[in-house]
Amino acid sequence: MPRPRVQNPARMLTILQTARNGVARPAFMALALGAVAACGFQPLAIWPLTILAVAGLIACTARARGTGHAFLIGWAFGLAHFSVGNNWIATAFTYQANMPTWLGGVAVVLLSVYLAVYPALATAGAWLLVHRLGGSARGWPFGIALAALWIVTEWLRAWIFTGFAWNPLGVALLGPYDAQGLALLLPWTGTYALSGVLVVIAELLRQAVLSLTGGDRRRRLALLMAASASAAGLGALMILPARYLEPTEGAIRYTLVQPDIRQEFINDARFYERNFWKVARLSRPEKEGERRVVLWPESGIPDYLREGYPPHLYRQFTFAGDPAVARERIGRVVGPYALVMSGVVDLVMRNGDDIAARNTVTAIDWRGNIVASYSKAHLVPYGEYLALRWLLEPLGATRLVPGALDFWAGPGPLTYDLGEYGRVAVQICYEIIFSGQVVDPEHRPDYIFNPSNDGWFGSWGPPQHLAQARLRAIEEGLPVLRATTTGISAVIDANGIVRHHIPRHREGRIDGRIPPPHAPTLFARIGNALPLAWAVLLLMGSTVALRRRKR
Repeated sequence: MPRPRVQNPARMLTILQTARNGVARPAFMALALGAVAACGFQPLAIWPLTILAVAGLIACTARARGTGHAFLIGWAFGLAHFSVGNNWIATAFTYQANMPTWLGGVAVVLLSVYLAVYPALATAGAWLLVHRLGGSARGWPFGIALAALWIVTEWLRAWIFTGFAWNPLGVALLGPYDAQGLALLLPWTGTYALSGVLVVIAELLRQAVLSLTGGDRRRRLALLMAASASAAGLGALMILPARYLEPTEGAIRYTLVQPDIRQEFINDARFYERNFWKVARLSRPEKEGERRVVLWPESGIPDYLREGYPPHLYRQFTFAGDPAVARERIGRVVGPYALVMSGVVDLVMRNGDDIAARNTVTAIDWRGNIVASYSKAHLVPYGEYLALRWLLEPLGATRLVPGALDFWAGPGPLTYDLGEYGRVAVQICYEIIFSGQVVDPEHRPDYIFNPSNDGWFGSWGPPQHLAQARLRAIEEGLPVLRATTTGISAVIDANGIVRHHIPRHREGRIDGRIPPPHAPTLFARIGNALPLAWAVLLLMGSTVALRRRKR
């Protein structure tokens, strides 16, 4: 049987070329938009670019040829967005001698390949919903549906596979140190719904641009004036200092220490004593017998402070080979009536052998007694433990921080009543990024202590980390005190305003009184049920609007 002839090969080639361009061009455009959107995060903080880029993403997705194409557009956006925003992860490889530094860039991209699935699910879901209900992606219900699904997918990103909630989209709406920006909505939205607010603003921008291309001249002029006024109002809200939020002080005195111990010296035993005395020198009391809480960073103490470990470990790592002596000298350093909270490493023992470690904050009084201890619950995959060790270790993969032992997770948010030093919740390092997971709601603290070692976070990581700590302060209505090894250390009040800070790569201390907490916010009372409720309302509004238009 003879093969059918192609009547017009040139025409078929043109059709295929047009189809390929229709698929590829929006995806490549989304890739560029994702990189631009990341410029709204710290340290650049060019937040209008994030809104413009998300508006462009909505426009690109609206032209998708199907659900799969919409998924591809969202995935391309996310790939570039997370690769640029999380570039600080590559710096960690410069402190790990067992793996080449070039692998850091590969790791950032590979992580972004996975993280990009979440915006892809949002774009594909919004496109599918609108077209299943017979609507058009050109209309505003499409953008509202995307906002709702963006909230849900960010929430999913925060807990699937232990979660990686770094840089939610809404953090771009946080103002500078002395301003809240649109983050003032957090007590009533939560972080993930604030990301939905940004998507809604981007959709309003898209609709304004679409309206300016049609209609009569008078209507276009009125719309242009309204859009200009709205943009000016948003800009003023984002940058103007919150003068109406006057600083207030509580009753608990504190000393917060940033020793500026660089990452290359933290885990080097030759520098343990030098590092300790650097912290100690910054912690001396200004007045003898002053009752205060002294806040040291993660990795603040090289010594093992607990009893019951094999003697050779104390001889190797502990002052005078005795944990009691190590604790007593800490008490002498800070002086009578002071309480130290510092990051330390505790060991998990079995049959006399150390089998694991815990990243811990230990509270030690001026007599050298341990009065409280918290173990980190949200551990960093490949930083504090090697996931899939059975597979990756034979291939030469190791953790990004030195040490052979994996860290084990603690029980989760706890509140410690330290009497005259207040009720404190501890969140170690990147635990502070998990919205709704930083406080025990049944035992509300007076403040959150967030010690961290940001020395391996590069130049982009520390300001991003601080920004996310500010989000927690606003949505929970609690002050956050951050003590870091190299910066940025800060005192953040319950409004998210940075009252005091020590810049990166500068040693120093901050003394004062811990700002008071607010009454529990709506978010503090109901947690992430709040942003999910906003997602449901937005989705219902979009669905109702689509059905009415169909009629």
